[in-house]
Amino acid sequence: MKLNENFIRHQVDGQTLIVPTGSADFYGLIQGNKTLSAITECLTQDTTEDKIVDALCARFDGSREDIKADVHEAIKKLKAIGAIDD
Repeated sequence: MKLNENFIRHQVDGQTLIVPTGSADFYGLIQGNKTLSAITECLTQDTTEDKIVDALCARFDGSREDIKADVHEAIKKLKAIGAIDD
């Protein structure tokens, strides 16, 4: 899976913004924290949910189960708006 080309990842003052282009079917703005930033950073290249969890476990303190749940929820929401290509 990978971030859809119709969505642009942008950093502003430590916040991650995901902005749809005019070609996206989603209209709005997604604002996130450093966790979303790390997830979308992984999604700049083709990856898997497990690889994202591994990357976040290496970067952040926290239980693998909590990180896995957070990643799963973020991926689910990004897929729902069409921001991720499988």
